[in-house]
Amino acid sequence: MPLSYTLLVNGSVYGSQSSFSALNFAKALIEEGHILKKVFFYQDGVLNGNRLVVPANDELNLSLAWQVLAKENNVTLETCIAASLRRGVVSETEAELHGIDSDNLAAGYEQSGLGSFGSALIEEDRVVQF
Repeated sequence: MPLSYTLLVNGSVYGSQSSFSALNFAKALIEEGHILKKVFFYQDGVLNGNRLVVPANDELNLSLAWQVLAKENNVTLETCIAASLRRGVVSETEAELHGIDSDNLAAGYEQSGLGSFGSALIEEDRVVQF
């Protein structure tokens, strides 16, 4: 029987193995027939949602890889709004609210509060932290 999952990614897009490991785990879950509902990026993990991250030509673009996985598998990508703002990852809505000239939240990512992650703890069969 397939299980439903949410992943919690705390590691920076390139500062640790966290995001890469979570992405590989997510792909394996889906390949095995499980349901990945949400990936919640918290702490430095919110940097995965920064559309201005440009990796070297020979490196995997993790932010883009998450976008592709989400689009192909109907997975929600959420960055914690408070952690995002502290680290300069700003949605269009937050840019307008705070009088900032531009946003940099990558397409396919949403910003939400910890309440959204709390709901996942209750609703999903499994929550796995990276």
